[in-house]
Amino acid sequence: MMELNGVPVTVDDLAPLALVGLGHFTSMRVEEGGAVRGLEMHLDRLGRDSRTVFNAELDPDRVRAHVRHAIREADGPVVVRVTIYDPALELSKPGAPAEPHVLVSIRHAPAGPAAPLRLQSVVYSRDLPRVKHIGLFGALHQRGVAQRQGFDDVVFTAGDGSISEIATSNIGFITGEGHLVWPRAEVLPGTTMRLLNQVLDEDVVNERVTLAQLGDYAAVVATNAATGVRAVSCIDDTKWPEHEAVSILQDAYKSIPPQRI
Repeated sequence: MMELNGVPVTVDDLAPLALVGLGHFTSMRVEEGGAVRGLEMHLDRLGRDSRTVFNAELDPDRVRAHVRHAIREADGPVVVRVTIYDPALELSKPGAPAEPHVLVSIRHAPAGPAAPLRLQSVVYSRDLPRVKHIGLFGALHQRGVAQRQGFDDVVFTAGDGSISEIATSNIGFITGEGHLVWPRAEVLPGTTMRLLNQVLDEDVVNERVTLAQLGDYAAVVATNAATGVRAVSCIDDTKWPEHEAVSILQDAYKSIPPQRI
């Protein structure tokens, strides 16, 4: 189901999104009853990215109203994607004054715990990493290459082997003492990552992490709003067994009370 500004979307509405491809989004897991962990973070992201992409303000209450309307008949947990774009913008004039439109799409949320991820490393960096924009061709192409070689997803590195992020997730590393380390790199500041930083009773640690250092860590996790905290079982040839620290992080994330939309 998809709605644009609260009404059913048409092909004409979607054509500029497909043909121009200028926009940004956030994806959130909406629990039964209409509540989201980190709702304010998702709304803040949309507002911040709207200023970056369109130089325009976005009313968070308007976004909430459109999401509430879209999920009114949802059965069980769903993943809601809110995409912001302006159908009037042309390919030749992306800097024209913009009026952000709110496209809400819904899909069923993943059921049950997700299997550990197998990641392949690749030298790659997304355009404007701090923005959750719709320009996903490069990231999805790299994911597809990895999947055709037997992996589940791809993790991006710089030329020197320093790790940044997974195609559509953040990545965290757990030390032998159980401390969580995030890569010090240009990445999307994910909501799940930020929520974990708030709930954990320890300092937030950002360090340079390289492929050569993978063996120094006891476990690895991937984080995003759709699946929460997910174990990583391998990066290339480096493998990790199940580790209790992953379960601790998953429980910590689940303990965060969601906010009503």
